[in-house]
Amino acid sequence: MFRTALRNVLAHKARLLMTVLAVMLGVAFVSGTLVFTDTFGSAYKNKSAKSFDHVSVAIKPDGGSRDDGQEAKQPDRLTDSLLSRAGKLPGAQAALGSVSGFTALADKDGKLVGGEWGTTGSNYFPGEGGKDPRYDFTEGAAPKSAGDIALDSRTADRTGFKVGDTVRYSTDGPVRTAKVSGIFDTDDGSVVAGGSLVVFDNDTARKVLGKKNMTYDEIDVKAAAGTSETALKSAVEKILPKDTEAETGTSLKDEQDRMIEQNTSSMSQVLLIFAGIALFVGIFIIANTFTMLVAQRTKELALMRAVGASRRQVTRSVLIEAFLVGLVAAVAGFALGIGVAVGLESLMNAGGASLPDGPLVIGPTTIVTALVIGVVVTMLAAWLPGRRAAKIPPVAAMNAVHASPTVRGLVVRNTIGSLIVALGAVMLFMEDNYVKSGGAATILVGVIVLTPLLSRPFIAAAGPLLKPFGVTGKLARLNSVRNPRRTASTASALMIGLTLITAMTVVAVSMGSAINKMATDSLKADYAVSMANFQPLTPKVHEKLAELPEVEASSPLRTTWGEADGRDTRISGVDPKAFDKLVGLDFTSGSAAGLKGDAVLVDKETADAKGLKAGDTVPVKFDDDRTTRLKVAGVYKSNEMLDGLFAPVSVVTPHLSKVQDQQLLLKMKDGASDKAEDAIVKALGDNPAIKIQDKDDISNEVGGAINMLLNMLYGLLAMAILVAVLGVINTLAMSVFERKHEIGMLRAIGLDRAKIKQMVRLESVVISLFGAVLGVGLGLFLGWVAGDSISGTVTTYSMEVPVGRIVVFLAIAAVVGVLAAVWPARSAARLNPLQAIKSE
Repeated sequence: MFRTALRNVLAHKARLLMTVLAVMLGVAFVSGTLVFTDTFGSAYKNKSAKSFDHVSVAIKPDGGSRDDGQEAKQPDRLTDSLLSRAGKLPGAQAALGSVSGFTALADKDGKLVGGEWGTTGSNYFPGEGGKDPRYDFTEGAAPKSAGDIALDSRTADRTGFKVGDTVRYSTDGPVRTAKVSGIFDTDDGSVVAGGSLVVFDNDTARKVLGKKNMTYDEIDVKAAAGTSETALKSAVEKILPKDTEAETGTSLKDEQDRMIEQNTSSMSQVLLIFAGIALFVGIFIIANTFTMLVAQRTKELALMRAVGASRRQVTRSVLIEAFLVGLVAAVAGFALGIGVAVGLESLMNAGGASLPDGPLVIGPTTIVTALVIGVVVTMLAAWLPGRRAAKIPPVAAMNAVHASPTVRGLVVRNTIGSLIVALGAVMLFMEDNYVKSGGAATILVGVIVLTPLLSRPFIAAAGPLLKPFGVTGKLARLNSVRNPRRTASTASALMIGLTLITAMTVVAVSMGSAINKMATDSLKADYAVSMANFQPLTPKVHEKLAELPEVEASSPLRTTWGEADGRDTRISGVDPKAFDKLVGLDFTSGSAAGLKGDAVLVDKETADAKGLKAGDTVPVKFDDDRTTRLKVAGVYKSNEMLDGLFAPVSVVTPHLSKVQDQQLLLKMKDGASDKAEDAIVKALGDNPAIKIQDKDDISNEVGGAINMLLNMLYGLLAMAILVAVLGVINTLAMSVFERKHEIGMLRAIGLDRAKIKQMVRLESVVISLFGAVLGVGLGLFLGWVAGDSISGTVTTYSMEVPVGRIVVFLAIAAVVGVLAAVWPARSAARLNPLQAIKSE
């Protein structure tokens, strides 16, 4: 049976080509993902490990959290005195103090370098020989005074700054200038990931980064030769102040490795999901291919049964063929996957990701996974056709006609599909969102099962569109419905990709509109001003902007946390005179007019939970554990932009340990304009650390992230669409081979080559459009289900149908049909009529 299977594979090389390509692409995606994440993770670990070379034991504040989930405030214990004592411990070679914090660096155009979260400042701590082991200077020298800074080499390359250039930066509001004293290489993780690192001299770093009493964030102690980390840690623990802890360098490195593994694992899982989708689509192609091959070899298989082959042997021969095809595809896919991994790395580096350099990592697990996936997927998809082949009775050897699918099988399939759809529909009426999601997925599976039943009415509906093509249009329609299973399998491959693409597009477009509506409805202010990394602003910023002649109204959002009648909530101090001019709150009772004195505006969720209404008094416990009774001036409906309690700044400020503003809202006399924004920018000294956003900027910040994610998903799903196209090509090519006799007859009675090509093209377009229409319909349905869940948390969400994009999807499907038919149509047109008529 093995020799027979091998002979059949070699005899049908061309017909199995598309199946091999489909499996190969899926395996390439899987193996490429695994190689890429292994390589990236290994390189990152190696880079990060170097940053712990100088750390044997680290002294840090004792990390903890409060009951409300906020980070606990730690006392300033890491002083110069502790640093000196640590460096003099028995077994200690040296001790290094480290500080870091947000530092906004402006490029030559005044724009923020390194992104909102990736711009960091740190200190240069001269240790042994006056050097800091964290930085390897390639140009210039380390900073020595407040007028000097040093830049990492990646940032210097991006910005064009050189030693001696003057740069502008900000850490807490005011803009400062300094000269670049040197450029260095570093293994800092944030720099490797695309961020920027600015280094100050030790004293300047502690001043500008806001370290009270000139303390440190961490003290790193290096062990002397012959001293173990454990022994040094024991010595360090004897001098630890209260609320601090000691960790070994190995422990820190292991923790960092775990974090890297988690990050790479998350990225790997996302990519593998899309690889799985591509492989799932490939299953339809494999099953189609082997079904057609089995149908074309009905006589041969029946003869094998007649001469003594058992059903199990026949099934085994088909599975051996699948094994050989899967093995070839898996090996080729694995080789291609290595190229995919290299391509992914180049693509991400080109996009500014700045991945660390390192050798390509190809683990044995990756090799085994690629081979197993390729072989198992192919054999699973071929099992059902093999089982059908085994049921062919020996008497069929007397009939030269290929066995046709039984009606009974379709009836059973349609019954099962209907039951699955009914189950999914019932699940949609459940309240739990997870159950609803499961119901939507169940309906999707049911529709795939019912695709043969759905193909007939769709293709019948397409009849009038095919009528102008005359005989070729009629033949294309009849060929499309001749074998509903085959049409269904071919269309389903394309349907799955378009279902996911349409659903994601619907959700993304609807979410973007919801954010726009939320910004328009919630904000009357023309601008929102905040720090680029969302850290608090100094109150001086509001004082300066409020004095601008262009500003009509302004208010800080001075935020803290507390409890309203025992319920945890955010409390924001605002200017009671200007607040109503800056926001658009939807009140259920009361109004913003009563926001004066000891008054408060309460969100509806808190009010409903505590039975509050306008005029009631509510006890509010602030973060400093002091409680104040406030009168409810109004109850409003909250959203993602405005929530919690709003009280006058005079009420909130006394409860703050440090007076800071989370955000500022500004309304300009002449509305938002370039002139108004320029006035704000100049008033703030063209500060790179401060972000100025109008309503469009706020919407685009969220919408831009959604669109970027959507485009990335489009790219990943393109693999599934490509595999689906291969399926259309494969089915048509094998269908042409199967119908050689019929095509020969058509040529003999006068249908020319051009008409034969047109017939095959129309058949391809009809099948592709069937899959596309079904995919778009299911995508809209899934988008509606997802939107129903989202609307519960995003109050402005409402489903929007992106008609323009859907038309594009359908047009692409039609183009796919035309392109997929090129080779099969050409093959059909080149058939010799006489030889085709003689074929069986």
